[in-house]
Amino acid sequence: MTEEMKYKDSSVPLEERVEDLVSRMTLEEKMSQMIYDAAAVERLDIKKYNWWNECLHGVARAGTATVFPQAIGMAASFNEELLHDVAAAIADEARAKYNQAQKKSDYGIYKGLTFWTPNINIFRDPRWGRGQETYGEDPYLTGRLGVAFIKGLQGDHPKYLKAAACAKHFAVHSGPESERHHFDAVVNKKDLRETYLPAFRDAVKEGKVEAVMGAYNRVNGEPACASEELMENILRGEWNFDGHYVSDCGAIEDIYLRHKVQDSPEEAAAAAVNKGCDLNCGRVYESMKIAVEKGLLTEETIDKSVKRLLKTRFKLGMFDPEEEVPFNEISFEVNDSKENRELARETARQSIIMLKNQDDILPLNKEELDSVAVIGPNADSQPVLIGNYSGKASKYVTLVDGIHNALNDQTRVYYAEGCDLRTTEPSYWGNQPDAGFAEAVSTAEKSDVVIICLGISPELEGEEGAVANSDGGGDKIDIALPGMQEELLAAVAETGKPIIAVITNGSPVELNFVDQKAEVVLEAWYPGEEGGNAVADIIFGGYNPSAKLPVTFVRSMDQLPDFRDYSMQNRTYRFMESDPLYPFGFGLSYTSFEYSDLKLSADSFSTDSETEIKVAVKIKNSGQYQGTEIIQLYLKDLEASVPVAKYKLRGVKTVELNAEEEKEIEFILTPRDFALINKEGKAVLEPGEFELYLGGSQPDKYSQALTGNNVLKTEIKVTGSNIELEY
Repeated sequence: MTEEMKYKDSSVPLEERVEDLVSRMTLEEKMSQMIYDAAAVERLDIKKYNWWNECLHGVARAGTATVFPQAIGMAASFNEELLHDVAAAIADEARAKYNQAQKKSDYGIYKGLTFWTPNINIFRDPRWGRGQETYGEDPYLTGRLGVAFIKGLQGDHPKYLKAAACAKHFAVHSGPESERHHFDAVVNKKDLRETYLPAFRDAVKEGKVEAVMGAYNRVNGEPACASEELMENILRGEWNFDGHYVSDCGAIEDIYLRHKVQDSPEEAAAAAVNKGCDLNCGRVYESMKIAVEKGLLTEETIDKSVKRLLKTRFKLGMFDPEEEVPFNEISFEVNDSKENRELARETARQSIIMLKNQDDILPLNKEELDSVAVIGPNADSQPVLIGNYSGKASKYVTLVDGIHNALNDQTRVYYAEGCDLRTTEPSYWGNQPDAGFAEAVSTAEKSDVVIICLGISPELEGEEGAVANSDGGGDKIDIALPGMQEELLAAVAETGKPIIAVITNGSPVELNFVDQKAEVVLEAWYPGEEGGNAVADIIFGGYNPSAKLPVTFVRSMDQLPDFRDYSMQNRTYRFMESDPLYPFGFGLSYTSFEYSDLKLSADSFSTDSETEIKVAVKIKNSGQYQGTEIIQLYLKDLEASVPVAKYKLRGVKTVELNAEEEKEIEFILTPRDFALINKEGKAVLEPGEFELYLGGSQPDKYSQALTGNNVLKTEIKVTGSNIELEY
């Protein structure tokens, strides 16, 4: 290999290879690489490449692939290891598809290895249609799960990425969908650093995420894809992010057409590139040449972006001999494999939350059932298995399918849709919206137990433009169960038969009436291709539910601030001023767990020390079933100089125990865990008293009453003087 062609030499250090390749490119060739469907540069053996790909809960939009539960469902597992395994399986399927596409010279959209996943925005308001894509409302949990997913997707090879992850949407982005192209999310420095940025910080500093995507909206007046504060000062300045930055699709166009902070395409392109937006999902960067001619943008700045983009492609092995990249050996048969289908089922099991189990009705004994009624608009629906940004499964198991699969031929399964998800008025032909009630009630009367499948679907919530007839542009305008579902439930309840309500949704809905009328309430989210089997596993005792709510279920819209208000006051479990219906961190089990012997390695430390505090606790399965408990550790600052959260989650551990088995579990806390964010957005460790809570739920009285279990508490004292910490 000659010195002149060292970018092709895989033994040369990465930075040198990138420098060498970019030095050989013309300005036009460089600019062609900064649009998502990058052009080929044949004279340099640069293949055409489309950067746009998705894998929110499985390889999406690229044909058949394993469809795992929607992201919000996976978050309910509170299980970092599980999300890592799911992401690793997705990356295998991604490579399998990519390898085959390369053999067929298919360089089209959704065929690459750069995935615009995960969505680590904070789910601050249940009306947001894209909340289903997130890991919930808590910054700590979102950060832990985001890092796990990123590491699983990118792999741990010392030289190559299995796939490239992208943390999105940076930042302060969670609706309204209908206003996202011109909306200015106004947020104070404290909320910005305390709530909206921590998961991104974790993704960059710990997860080593390869890419970050900017949001559509402005943040405090600056477009998120041309923001000095977000992109230069924080992302690259404070966090030393060295990956590439990509715009959300059409976001650069918004800068001049809708935000109107620039007057032309070339000015918008220059503003974005100058702040470090390397890749345009859109076509505005075609105006970069004009920007250069006008002196708005320099070739040197363009070089920085092109180097970051090509560096990612080098790390994916796109310029190396095929035999040197181990992931090129992943065969097409890995995609949609039996093993991944089993993982999808296990993931769904770990995502389903038991919110109510009156008189311990569940698990049902299949041998004692002569007949079961499965009722409701979501019982035989494939869309409610899927969620948005999904692939296509080779086989879907609906909820009624799962019930059939679980029962033998001697048990009769009656099915009735009852109603649809929308209709509340008679049709043009006179069909009544409750026309299916009689059949539903008849099936209930003939059955030992009723499984009623209610909720919403991706057809009613999602991204702007993806939801037909949505007044909210994809958002929900309210959180009530739509259509005639409550009326259907009321009619079925009149039969007096025990009711198991299974809710499928991607965001909290109002479940007061369901909670009143049903003996059992299961939150199933959009549970993926194996959703029906997973729900049946829970109902009939094949699996003991362990999931917890990653987001608060409020009682009504009255508990919600204005949707456009990005202040965290009275939002999420950390700042809510009233009891919700179902709190964050809540979920029931068929067994019971006892906590004891809470011990600290030290009950005080000084602000000028680097002391780690070890927290040990014993947990025993005191029930009759094998089960998994999600142990939650919360801290409360009793003497903060500024308003702080009621308490904040700072540790999660998942432990599986046989009946009567006991284990000791250990957490490690650092001084950073005790720090607060002040009004200037600085992380400060202050002296004072802290309370530490440890148990299977939040420490509030309401959560403890719902679970029937107490949370252990102890105190830790911080001494010394105020110390500012690195954010």
